[in-house]
Order: sequence, then structure tokens, then C-alpha cells
Amino acid sequence: MQNHRLRLFILAGFLSFIAPVFAIEKADIVTVYKSERILFLMREGEVLAKFNVTFGADPIGHKQQQGDEKTPEGPYLLDYKNAKSAFYKSIHVSYPNSKDRSAARKLGVDPGGDIMIHGQTNGWSWAAPISRFFNWTDGCIALSDEDMQQVWESVDSGTPIEIHP
Repeated sequence: MQNHRLRLFILAGFLSFIAPVFAIEKADIVTVYKSERILFLMREGEVLAKFNVTFGADPIGHKQQQGDEKTPEGPYLLDYKNAKSAFYKSIHVSYPNSKDRSAARKLGVDPGGDIMIHGQTNGWSWAAPISRFFNWTDGCIALSDEDMQQVWESVDSGTPIEIHP
């Protein structure tokens, strides 16, 4: 019995020593550059990771209304996560904000919504090497499933996101 406890004690000490090495570092902001098709996970001004991304089918310009297939631009929050979406995981972008709703109201249009960072459509993971060359979403930010997994683990709900042209 004594030998068993000693092994557990040694194993617990070893795991507590190596756990920080394998801990996922959390981003304090996500920054996206649409023109470069890049998403950065950032912490304290330093790049944690960089990913190739795709956008809505009409990516130039700020989203103004439902169905325009544009990805919004500006500061938002990643306000909740969905592990059971139609895509390989998704993280919701807080579009539309009050400024977006006001602009849409002035145009007499619906601002739209359901803008997410997500992986590939479920069952289409194999297509990521091809789909990364095309803007195919309805305004979302898409990654490969492997990249989405890393973003998922590195981003908590409430993390700011800045989307640049």
C-alpha cells in the first residue's frame, strides 16, 4: 500500500510540473485582417498563433444587411461558443451592435446576424485544403477544423475581436 501511495505522489508531482508546459495559452484579443485573409490570436500584444481564414462570398466592405454575404468590420466580442453547430464548432461574433442596427434602420434593411468563427461544414473537413482558396460563407470567418480546434481552446467567451478591412 505504501508503495502505491508513493507512486501516486510522484506521478502527481510530475504532472503538476509538466502541466503548465501543455496548457493552452488564452488569447486576450482576436485580430482579423480580411485583405490578408489572416486571423491572429493575441495575448498582451504578442502573437500566439496565426491562421489562414476565408470569409463571406462578397468579402469587401462592412456587412450592412442580411444576405449581403459580407463579413462585418470593427470591434466586437466573441460572446458565446457552440460545440453543436452545423459547422465544426463555432464562436459567435456580437454583430450587429447598436451602431450596425442604427445604420441598417436608416437604410430600411435587416442588419442580419449569426456571424461566427467556425470550422468546415460538418462532414466536409476533407475539403479544407480546397475551400481555403474561396470565400464561401454567408459572412462568417471560416478555418480548417484543426485550426478551429486551436482557436476554440484559446478563446473564452467575452474575448474581444477586431475585424479589419
